Amino acid sequence: MDFLQGQSTETLLAVAVAVAAVAAGGAFLLLRSMKPKVTKILILSNIFVISLFTLASEVHCCLDPENFRKFKLVEKKQISHNVAKFKFALPTPTSVLGLPIGQHISCRGQDATGEEVLKPYTPTTLDSDLGYFELVIKMYPQGRMSHHFREMKVGDYLSVKGPKGRFKYQVGQVRAFGMLAGGSGITPMFQVARAILENPNDNTKVHLIYANVTYEDILLKEELDNMAKTYPDHFKIYYVLNQPPENWNGGVGFVSKEMIQSHCPAPAEDIQILRCGPPPMNKAMAAHLDELNYTKEMQFQF
Repeated sequence: MDFLQGQSTETLLAVAVAVAAVAAGGAFLLLRSMKPKVTKILILSNIFVISLFTLASEVHCCLDPENFRKFKLVEKKQISHNVAKFKFALPTPTSVLGLPIGQHISCRGQDATGEEVLKPYTPTTLDSDLGYFELVIKMYPQGRMSHHFREMKVGDYLSVKGPKGRFKYQVGQVRAFGMLAGGSGITPMFQVARAILENPNDNTKVHLIYANVTYEDILLKEELDNMAKTYPDHFKIYYVLNQPPENWNGGVGFVSKEMIQSHCPAPAEDIQILRCGPPPMNKAMAAHLDELNYTKEMQFQF
Protein backbone atom coordinates (compact mmCIF):
# COMPACT_ATOMS: atom_id res chain seq x y z
CA MET A 1 0.00 0.00 0.00
CA ASP A 2 2.97 2.30 -0.28
CA PHE A 3 1.38 4.12 -3.19
CA LEU A 4 -1.24 5.53 -0.80
CA GLN A 5 1.30 7.41 1.30
CA GLY A 6 1.11 11.18 0.86
CA GLN A 7 -2.17 11.10 -1.04
CA SER A 8 -4.95 13.56 -0.22
CA THR A 9 -8.01 12.51 1.77
CA GLU A 10 -10.16 12.98 -1.31
CA THR A 11 -7.93 10.60 -3.31
CA LEU A 12 -8.01 7.95 -0.58
CA LEU A 13 -11.79 8.17 -0.36
CA ALA A 14 -12.11 7.80 -4.09
CA VAL A 15 -9.94 4.67 -4.00
CA ALA A 16 -11.98 3.25 -1.11
CA VAL A 17 -15.25 3.87 -2.93
CA ALA A 18 -13.95 2.32 -6.15
CA VAL A 19 -12.64 -0.81 -4.38
CA ALA A 20 -15.88 -1.17 -2.45
CA ALA A 21 -17.98 -0.85 -5.57
CA VAL A 22 -15.96 -3.43 -7.55
CA ALA A 23 -15.92 -5.88 -4.63
CA ALA A 24 -19.64 -5.53 -4.06
CA GLY A 25 -20.43 -6.07 -7.70
CA GLY A 26 -18.16 -9.10 -7.93
CA ALA A 27 -19.65 -10.67 -4.85
CA PHE A 28 -23.17 -10.21 -6.19
CA LEU A 29 -22.33 -11.95 -9.48
CA LEU A 30 -20.91 -14.96 -7.64
CA LEU A 31 -23.83 -15.41 -5.27
CA ARG A 32 -26.07 -17.36 -7.65
CA SER A 33 -23.48 -20.01 -8.53
CA MET A 34 -22.24 -20.78 -4.98
CA LYS A 35 -23.28 -23.37 -2.43
CA PRO A 36 -25.37 -22.16 0.55
CA LYS A 37 -22.49 -21.98 3.09
CA VAL A 38 -20.26 -20.08 0.69
CA THR A 39 -23.20 -17.85 -0.20
CA LYS A 40 -23.62 -16.88 3.46
CA ILE A 41 -19.93 -15.98 3.71
CA LEU A 42 -20.18 -13.88 0.60
CA ILE A 43 -23.26 -12.10 1.96
CA LEU A 44 -21.38 -11.18 5.13
CA SER A 45 -18.40 -10.08 3.08
CA ASN A 46 -20.68 -8.04 0.86
CA ILE A 47 -22.25 -6.34 3.89
CA PHE A 48 -18.75 -5.36 5.08
CA VAL A 49 -17.89 -3.98 1.66
CA ILE A 50 -21.13 -2.01 1.50
CA SER A 51 -20.42 -0.65 5.00
CA LEU A 52 -16.98 0.43 3.84
CA PHE A 53 -18.57 2.09 0.83
CA THR A 54 -21.06 3.93 3.06
CA LEU A 55 -18.39 5.07 5.50
CA ALA A 56 -16.12 6.27 2.72
CA SER A 57 -18.93 8.20 1.10
CA GLU A 58 -19.81 9.89 4.41
CA VAL A 59 -16.30 11.08 5.25
CA HIS A 60 -15.68 14.54 3.85
CA CYS A 61 -13.20 17.36 4.28
CA CYS A 62 -14.44 20.56 5.89
CA LEU A 63 -11.87 23.21 5.03
CA ASP A 64 -12.30 25.71 2.22
CA PRO A 65 -9.16 27.57 1.08
CA GLU A 66 -11.19 30.51 -0.25
CA ASN A 67 -14.09 30.93 2.17
CA PHE A 68 -14.42 30.97 5.95
CA ARG A 69 -16.48 28.22 7.51
CA LYS A 70 -17.84 28.22 11.06
CA PHE A 71 -17.20 25.47 13.60
CA LYS A 72 -18.90 25.14 16.98
CA LEU A 73 -16.87 25.20 20.20
CA VAL A 74 -17.92 22.13 22.19
CA GLU A 75 -15.26 22.10 24.91
CA LYS A 76 -12.90 24.65 26.46
CA LYS A 77 -10.34 23.33 28.92
CA GLN A 78 -8.07 25.67 30.87
CA ILE A 79 -4.56 24.20 31.02
CA SER A 80 -2.77 27.02 32.81
CA HIS A 81 -3.41 30.66 33.69
CA ASN A 82 -2.98 31.75 30.04
CA VAL A 83 -3.30 28.53 28.01
CA ALA A 84 -6.48 26.70 27.03
CA LYS A 85 -7.44 23.81 24.77
CA PHE A 86 -10.38 24.44 22.43
CA LYS A 87 -12.30 21.55 20.88
CA PHE A 88 -14.45 22.30 17.83
CA ALA A 89 -17.03 19.97 16.32
CA LEU A 90 -17.04 19.11 12.63
CA PRO A 91 -20.35 18.68 10.78
CA THR A 92 -20.59 14.89 11.22
CA PRO A 93 -18.88 12.22 13.37
CA THR A 94 -16.98 11.01 10.28
CA SER A 95 -15.92 14.44 9.02
CA VAL A 96 -12.24 15.34 8.82
CA LEU A 97 -10.80 18.84 8.84
CA GLY A 98 -8.78 18.12 5.68
CA LEU A 99 -5.50 19.71 6.77
CA PRO A 100 -2.29 18.37 5.16
CA ILE A 101 0.51 17.61 7.61
CA GLY A 102 2.65 20.68 8.16
CA GLN A 103 0.02 23.23 7.17
CA HIS A 104 -2.17 25.53 9.24
CA ILE A 105 -5.54 27.28 9.29
CA SER A 106 -6.47 30.96 9.38
CA CYS A 107 -8.83 31.94 12.19
CA ARG A 108 -10.99 35.07 12.21
CA GLY A 109 -12.15 36.91 15.30
CA GLN A 110 -12.58 40.31 16.94
CA ASP A 111 -10.20 42.19 19.19
CA ALA A 112 -11.15 44.21 22.28
CA THR A 113 -12.24 47.16 20.11
CA GLY A 114 -14.45 45.02 17.88
CA GLU A 115 -12.12 45.15 14.88
CA GLU A 116 -11.65 42.05 12.76
CA VAL A 117 -8.39 40.16 13.26
CA LEU A 118 -6.92 37.15 11.46
CA LYS A 119 -4.24 34.83 12.80
CA PRO A 120 -2.81 31.44 11.74
CA TYR A 121 -2.95 28.45 14.06
CA THR A 122 -1.93 24.81 13.76
CA PRO A 123 -4.35 22.22 15.22
CA THR A 124 -2.87 19.61 17.52
CA THR A 125 -5.21 17.02 16.01
CA LEU A 126 -4.80 15.11 12.73
CA ASP A 127 -7.28 13.90 10.13
CA SER A 128 -7.22 10.55 11.93
CA ASP A 129 -9.24 12.34 14.63
CA LEU A 130 -12.71 12.14 13.12
CA GLY A 131 -15.50 14.58 13.89
CA TYR A 132 -13.51 17.34 15.60
CA PHE A 133 -10.31 19.36 15.76
CA GLU A 134 -8.45 21.00 18.64
CA LEU A 135 -6.40 24.14 19.12
CA VAL A 136 -4.06 24.78 22.05
CA ILE A 137 -3.94 28.56 22.44
CA LYS A 138 -1.64 30.69 24.56
CA MET A 139 -3.50 33.93 25.28
CA TYR A 140 -1.33 37.01 25.74
CA PRO A 141 -2.64 40.04 27.70
CA GLN A 142 -2.34 42.40 24.73
CA GLY A 143 -2.93 39.82 21.99
CA ARG A 144 -5.73 40.84 19.63
CA MET A 145 -6.73 37.28 18.72
CA SER A 146 -6.01 36.20 22.29
CA HIS A 147 -8.90 38.44 23.35
CA HIS A 148 -11.24 36.62 20.98
CA PHE A 149 -10.31 33.17 22.32
CA ARG A 150 -10.39 34.37 25.91
CA GLU A 151 -13.99 35.54 25.41
CA MET A 152 -15.17 32.40 23.59
CA LYS A 153 -17.70 30.22 25.37
CA VAL A 154 -18.94 26.72 24.62
CA GLY A 155 -21.57 27.03 21.91
CA ASP A 156 -19.82 29.90 20.13
CA TYR A 157 -18.57 29.52 16.56
CA LEU A 158 -15.08 30.10 15.13
CA SER A 159 -14.58 31.17 11.52
CA VAL A 160 -11.82 29.15 9.85
CA LYS A 161 -10.27 29.11 6.38
CA GLY A 162 -7.56 26.88 4.93
CA PRO A 163 -5.41 24.99 4.45
CA LYS A 164 -2.54 27.48 4.42
CA GLY A 165 1.24 27.18 4.36
CA ARG A 166 4.23 26.30 2.22
CA PHE A 167 5.18 23.09 4.04
CA LYS A 168 3.46 19.82 3.20
CA TYR A 169 4.94 16.68 4.69
CA GLN A 170 5.42 13.56 2.61
CA VAL A 171 6.47 10.25 4.14
CA GLY A 172 10.14 9.56 3.57
CA GLN A 173 11.10 13.03 2.34
CA VAL A 174 13.97 13.10 4.85
CA ARG A 175 15.84 10.65 7.06
CA ALA A 176 15.51 12.90 10.10
CA PHE A 177 14.11 16.21 11.26
CA GLY A 178 15.69 18.60 13.70
CA MET A 179 13.06 20.86 15.23
CA LEU A 180 13.70 24.18 16.99
CA ALA A 181 10.56 25.45 18.72
CA GLY A 182 9.86 28.32 21.09
CA GLY A 183 6.65 28.92 23.06
CA SER A 184 3.50 28.37 20.99
CA GLY A 185 5.74 27.53 18.03
CA ILE A 186 5.53 23.96 19.28
CA THR A 187 2.15 23.34 17.58
CA PRO A 188 3.34 22.76 13.98
CA MET A 189 6.21 20.63 15.32
CA PHE A 190 3.78 18.58 17.40
CA GLN A 191 1.53 18.06 14.38
CA VAL A 192 4.37 16.82 12.15
CA ALA A 193 5.95 14.68 14.88
CA ARG A 194 2.67 13.04 15.81
CA ALA A 195 1.88 12.20 12.18
CA ILE A 196 5.30 10.60 11.76
CA LEU A 197 5.23 8.61 14.98
CA GLU A 198 1.69 7.29 14.57
CA ASN A 199 2.42 6.01 11.06
CA PRO A 200 3.96 2.50 11.33
CA ASN A 201 5.36 2.86 7.81
CA ASP A 202 7.27 6.06 8.61
CA ASN A 203 10.80 5.58 9.95
CA THR A 204 11.72 9.27 10.06
CA LYS A 205 13.62 10.32 13.20
CA VAL A 206 12.57 13.47 15.07
CA HIS A 207 14.92 15.50 17.30
CA LEU A 208 13.14 18.39 19.05
CA ILE A 209 14.62 21.28 21.03
CA TYR A 210 11.83 23.16 22.78
CA ALA A 211 12.58 26.50 24.47
CA ASN A 212 10.47 28.46 26.96
CA VAL A 213 10.92 31.07 29.67
CA THR A 214 9.60 29.06 32.63
CA TYR A 215 8.53 25.48 33.31
CA GLU A 216 4.88 26.57 33.42
CA ASP A 217 5.20 27.94 29.87
CA ILE A 218 5.84 24.49 28.35
CA LEU A 219 2.86 23.59 26.15
CA LEU A 220 1.78 19.99 25.52
CA LYS A 221 4.45 18.70 27.92
CA GLU A 222 2.49 15.62 28.95
CA GLU A 223 1.84 14.69 25.33
CA LEU A 224 5.47 15.32 24.33
CA ASP A 225 6.81 13.26 27.23
CA ASN A 226 4.45 10.40 26.34
CA MET A 227 5.66 10.50 22.73
CA ALA A 228 9.29 10.31 23.90
CA LYS A 229 8.42 7.38 26.17
CA THR A 230 6.35 5.53 23.58
CA TYR A 231 8.71 6.05 20.63
CA PRO A 232 12.20 6.23 22.20
CA ASP A 233 13.96 5.18 18.99
CA HIS A 234 12.25 7.78 16.81
CA PHE A 235 11.57 10.80 19.02
CA LYS A 236 13.99 12.74 21.23
CA ILE A 237 13.18 15.98 23.06
CA TYR A 238 15.42 18.47 24.86
CA TYR A 239 13.79 21.22 26.91
CA VAL A 240 15.47 24.60 27.37
CA LEU A 241 14.32 27.15 29.97
CA ASN A 242 15.48 30.72 30.44
CA GLN A 243 14.32 30.70 34.06
CA PRO A 244 14.53 27.06 35.19
CA PRO A 245 13.31 25.75 38.55
CA GLU A 246 15.62 24.13 41.08
CA ASN A 247 17.04 20.71 40.16
CA TRP A 248 16.35 21.32 36.47
CA ASN A 249 18.24 18.84 34.27
CA GLY A 250 17.48 20.36 30.88
CA GLY A 251 19.05 23.25 28.99
CA VAL A 252 19.39 26.69 30.57
CA GLY A 253 19.31 30.08 28.86
CA PHE A 254 18.77 30.43 25.13
CA VAL A 255 19.18 27.73 22.47
CA SER A 256 22.87 27.75 21.50
CA LYS A 257 24.92 26.38 18.63
CA GLU A 258 26.28 23.75 21.00
CA MET A 259 22.76 22.59 21.86
CA ILE A 260 21.90 22.27 18.17
CA GLN A 261 25.09 20.28 17.54
CA SER A 262 24.31 17.95 20.46
CA HIS A 263 20.59 17.40 19.93
CA CYS A 264 19.89 17.80 16.18
CA PRO A 265 21.02 15.72 13.21
CA ALA A 266 24.24 16.92 11.59
CA PRO A 267 24.05 18.70 8.21
CA ALA A 268 23.28 16.24 5.40
CA GLU A 269 21.27 16.13 2.20
CA ASP A 270 18.65 13.84 3.75
CA ILE A 271 17.86 15.89 6.87
CA GLN A 272 15.94 19.10 7.47
CA ILE A 273 15.80 21.58 10.35
CA LEU A 274 12.38 23.11 11.08
CA ARG A 275 12.04 26.20 13.25
CA CYS A 276 9.11 28.09 14.70
CA GLY A 277 9.14 30.61 17.51
CA PRO A 278 9.14 34.31 18.32
CA PRO A 279 10.87 36.51 15.70
CA PRO A 280 14.04 37.08 17.81
CA MET A 281 14.44 33.33 18.28
CA ASN A 282 13.87 32.58 14.59
CA LYS A 283 16.52 35.13 13.65
CA ALA A 284 19.03 33.75 16.16
CA MET A 285 18.39 30.15 15.09
CA ALA A 286 18.87 31.03 11.41
CA ALA A 287 22.25 32.54 12.27
CA HIS A 288 23.28 29.49 14.31
CA LEU A 289 22.27 27.11 11.52
CA ASP A 290 24.19 29.09 8.91
CA GLU A 291 27.30 29.02 11.09
CA LEU A 292 26.91 25.26 11.56
CA ASN A 293 26.84 24.78 7.75
CA TYR A 294 23.19 23.88 7.35
CA THR A 295 22.33 25.01 3.82
CA LYS A 296 19.14 26.93 2.99
CA GLU A 297 17.68 23.74 1.52
CA MET A 298 18.12 22.04 4.89
CA GLN A 299 16.13 24.73 6.74
CA PHE A 300 12.46 25.64 6.89
CA GLN A 301 10.72 28.27 9.00
CA PHE A 302 7.00 27.98 9.70
